[in-house]
Amino acid sequence: MSAEAAPEFDVHAAERFAKLALGCVHKEYPNKLAHVLNSDEDVAPPRKLTPAFYGCFDWHSSVHGHWMLIRLARTFPTAPFAGPAKAAVRQSLTPENITAEVAYLNGKGRASFERPYGLAWLMQLGQELREWDDPDAKQMAVNLKPLEDAAKGRLSDWLPKLTNPIRIGEHNQTAFSFGLLIDAARDSGDAQFEALLVRKTKEFYEGDKNCPLNYEPSGEDFLSPCIAESDVMRRVMKPAEFERWLTSFMPQIPRDGSATWLKPAVSMDPSDPKLAHLDGLNLSRAWMLEGIASALPANDKRLLAIRAAAAAHRAKGLAAVTGEHYEGGHWLGSFAVYLVTKRGIPSSTR
Repeated sequence: MSAEAAPEFDVHAAERFAKLALGCVHKEYPNKLAHVLNSDEDVAPPRKLTPAFYGCFDWHSSVHGHWMLIRLARTFPTAPFAGPAKAAVRQSLTPENITAEVAYLNGKGRASFERPYGLAWLMQLGQELREWDDPDAKQMAVNLKPLEDAAKGRLSDWLPKLTNPIRIGEHNQTAFSFGLLIDAARDSGDAQFEALLVRKTKEFYEGDKNCPLNYEPSGEDFLSPCIAESDVMRRVMKPAEFERWLTSFMPQIPRDGSATWLKPAVSMDPSDPKLAHLDGLNLSRAWMLEGIASALPANDKRLLAIRAAAAAHRAKGLAAVTGEHYEGGHWLGSFAVYLVTKRGIPSSTR
């Protein structure tokens, strides 16, 4: 992995994003807990409850904050921030901390903890560590594996019982997390877990038609139900099959190159933690549109419109990653880095 993988992204931009994560992965407060209390013994500060991932306001943001640091250090291994980024992640991913995380995840009443969003980002962190040919990264991957295994077990138990997709624009959405999980399962060579994910993806979405894109976004979305569904389906279908499916699912995509079919969202108050979601929506839409484009043939007449909309969302989304407000600063950088480093897009199509 090198800077060439993201030609519009340089070390100076990477440093700015790295500082956002370095400033929050070990920042305990403010903190939003999704915590089930079983007794007085469960009353403890975040650093005691989940000692690896207690920063960045909430557990899932801490996880993808750590992912971002590894992604950036791997992309720019000689940059000044690479050493501190690796050190920060190493501080978190000790065997002792991961043992405590596993105990917390397996605690009574926590069957739905961070399911599926946070657990999907956890698998992405493991994938990033495994892919990097770096001794520290390899050791951190070994340290993290017990928590990955616990998360995979939790998801493998849940998915066969999930009878319907979750189509919302926030954390519980299944399409988005399935995309992250499929990529991680393929990377790890876990054919059984991948097969389960592919089967559920097709079961949930293969027959869908005419997605109501005009209903989007809802006021607090950071994920698009329609576009995320398309982005996961390109992972489980052959190109010709996906091309036909997309025609039925999103017939709104024009063939004249126009970007106006999908306008970027506008957050009226980036200091509001829920309204700031719309800035993340622009970033996630951009990378998903690029993912969709990567799966279509070069002569598909929709490509110009898809890429034009992606570019508009990219510009709007990246402009919002300022770090001015912690409500967005603790997580938007991760979304920006996923976009600009083209994570999730096969290297052969970049």
